Amino acid sequence: MGQQNLQNKTVAFLATDGFEQVELTEPWKAIKDAGANVQLVSIASGQIQGVHHEKQGDKFDVDQVVGDVSASDYDALVLPGGVFNPDALRVNEEAVDFVRDFFKQHKPVAAICHGPWTLIEAGVVEGRKVTSWPSLKTDLTNAGAHWVDEECVCDQGLVTSRRPDDLPAFCSKAIEEIAEGKHAKQTA
Repeated sequence: MGQQNLQNKTVAFLATDGFEQVELTEPWKAIKDAGANVQLVSIASGQIQGVHHEKQGDKFDVDQVVGDVSASDYDALVLPGGVFNPDALRVNEEAVDFVRDFFKQHKPVAAICHGPWTLIEAGVVEGRKVTSWPSLKTDLTNAGAHWVDEECVCDQGLVTSRRPDDLPAFCSKAIEEIAEGKHAKQTA
């Protein structure tokens, strides 16, 4: 398959301190290289701190604060993993509403590793086939999802992957779904 064209698409990356750096930087580069405008959205302005597993990574400039934007400003959403990042996002009401609204508007969402924790909080995984970092299996199953151990799963515009090794498949599928646009069955 040739390179997808994401010109005129704007994609939000929702993250905060403690995100797994490669799970933001690789999809960011792939989606930007495909022509999309990418924005880093977080729960506060300034910079957020990435991690490389347990080691500190780099700092990244936040483009937008989640309370100042809405899902209607974007064509798709990417949720990187890392343990602390989704754990902080899922207790932030504005972040959870922001995520839920992408589903209400039938827009593609891609979540990797621990990223699906925020999807559970948004109440959008019931009846969905998903994957994640293995420790989230019980949480996702309890939330009504059908969890599978696969490199990359796509269910009606929701793309999920397990770990950084899955990034090539994750990026490729995310770009494909963003290029396709809205999915009628992608609902909250």
